[in-house]
Amino acid sequence: MDEARGRGRPRKDPAALARWTPPEGWSRLVAWISPEEKKALKHVAVEADTSVADLVRALAAGLVGGVITYAELIGQVSKGKQVMEKIPTLFERDERFRVVDRPRAECAWVFDGAGVGTEKLDGTNVRLTVRAGRVVRVEKRRNPSKEQKQLGIVDGWYVDTSENSAEDRWIHTAAGNTDVSGWPDGEHPCEALGPRVQGNPLALAEHLCVPFNLQAPTISEVPRDFEQLRDFLATLDSRFAPGHLAEGIVFHHPDGRRAKIKRKDFGLGAK
Repeated sequence: MDEARGRGRPRKDPAALARWTPPEGWSRLVAWISPEEKKALKHVAVEADTSVADLVRALAAGLVGGVITYAELIGQVSKGKQVMEKIPTLFERDERFRVVDRPRAECAWVFDGAGVGTEKLDGTNVRLTVRAGRVVRVEKRRNPSKEQKQLGIVDGWYVDTSENSAEDRWIHTAAGNTDVSGWPDGEHPCEALGPRVQGNPLALAEHLCVPFNLQAPTISEVPRDFEQLRDFLATLDSRFAPGHLAEGIVFHHPDGRRAKIKRKDFGLGAK
């Protein structure tokens, strides 16, 4: 008599499981991604009726076959990195989290005189997608949690907002007050500002969005020395809201790199 099968789900025979053997010369590619990014990839894969692995291979095959050009792909990747990468601060920090006169290696280009400075605005980072002079999508930045940072996820990403959410109310108000009729089609990273955003340090009367790539106020002749920068920021008037101190400066290199320095990095208080 056969031995009675116990209760529960029967175990599969590992020897009988199907195994996929990659072609000779193929290798495995591994990347850490956020839950939202993984969800987005899965969504595209479902729409394409394929797996995420086949989706990635299809993209690579498209490059090899010339269906997608390197220029097209690199342009999108560069745009995404510029938007989402954490912008490094010019100097190293001490135990109080204030900067010290020790430039960070990745910001050496700033001290070599490269790039231009723009005013850093103190608001909420959002992204507006524009089509034919109209906002069709409003997103906000989501930063990695402490647990995600421990896993090596350091850069933020964008998530959709909701017009019906109290949390996103003022972001949508800012987007609705912003004239995008002259903006080119595309995704525009912005700073949402206004009376109910981040304490409204510029004392603005209305909410609005300022696009980094179109309207960020340029600051000419910015010093590139620790003490001079500290003194410069101590009295730097906002180009966007005269009569109020600017939060800081973001330096932009022609190749897309950025670096920042803020008043509070030096321990400078409010005016």
